[in-house]
Amino acid sequence: MITGMAALVNAVQTNCDIADARHARDAGLCTYLLGMREFYRWEHELPYGVSPPRDAVGRWIAEREARWELIADEDFVAVPVAGHEFDPFAAQQVNAALAGSGLLYGAGVGRFRKPHFFLGRLAREEQRGDARLLVCGCEYARDVSAIPAASQGATVIVRREALRQWLWEKAEGWNVKQQDGALRSALIAYGFDVDSQAAIERMTDGEIETLVLHEEGEIAAGRVLGSNWSPRVASFTGKRAELLARAVRDNLADCLVTLPGLLQRGAEDSLHFWFSTFDGLRRELFPRLVEAYAARAGAPPGHFLGGMAGTAVLLDAAEAGRVHFAALGLRLHEMDEAGIEALSHEAAAIAL
Repeated sequence: MITGMAALVNAVQTNCDIADARHARDAGLCTYLLGMREFYRWEHELPYGVSPPRDAVGRWIAEREARWELIADEDFVAVPVAGHEFDPFAAQQVNAALAGSGLLYGAGVGRFRKPHFFLGRLAREEQRGDARLLVCGCEYARDVSAIPAASQGATVIVRREALRQWLWEKAEGWNVKQQDGALRSALIAYGFDVDSQAAIERMTDGEIETLVLHEEGEIAAGRVLGSNWSPRVASFTGKRAELLARAVRDNLADCLVTLPGLLQRGAEDSLHFWFSTFDGLRRELFPRLVEAYAARAGAPPGHFLGGMAGTAVLLDAAEAGRVHFAALGLRLHEMDEAGIEALSHEAAAIAL
């Protein structure tokens, strides 16, 4: 730890709270309540598998929302490190000041212009080709919608706690109906039916690599789409335009790096999990990949065609996707936001 740790945590959590005050309720009601329930679990250090008390959560949400009303219009506060105060979005400078402390700071603007901040313990650091990988362990300050992974320039940050929470939420949701499909295949592969908590721990460690591959893909996609892509998407005022642009870049990133990487490793458990998260506009834009996943004649949706044949089918689809989504991304570059917004309602016309 470092001198002034309490003040540092307080400043970062204050900025998280201000960001939540402005944006946390932008989500749909069910998503918001689930996020708040898990945020309560994190704040009160409750283990997974223990249901938070409903009445206590309800009171806590009411108290948190009342506080939000008081701070929503406040400015973000400076981040104090080693006697200096930093702009809260100057993550690179803050982390340089934190060097040797074992701490990791994150700041950025996510989907629909929501600011995100966190402070945690640096669990792992390594060089991955041109990318620098930082893995965060225990977190001391965070907002409601913790993002499991992000890339900033050539730096990839993975938040293990946030990933574990996300995996547990998905597994808990599946456990209610236990439907067949990609998520069931992934959970069974990790032993969720035998020991759910141990399986989630193994899954967290295993899927860190999938997140890293995707973020490496984001960096590669950025080279294809150009340096103006991200600032332009961040300037969009319409949600549909942003969702389409993000879906195109995500699909390009996964065709460039994620899927080839998982197939090269023969990581069927991770492939099952990746396909369980392949939804929304990403899926609408890429039906060929869905068909490739269930290519075996008569195979139910979500079942993986194994062996060399299955690998070849998926690799062919990924290569076709690389070409298609690179071209589509460059096409979006030439359109104004209104045109992209209109195009987002015609997914079938621009799908592969």
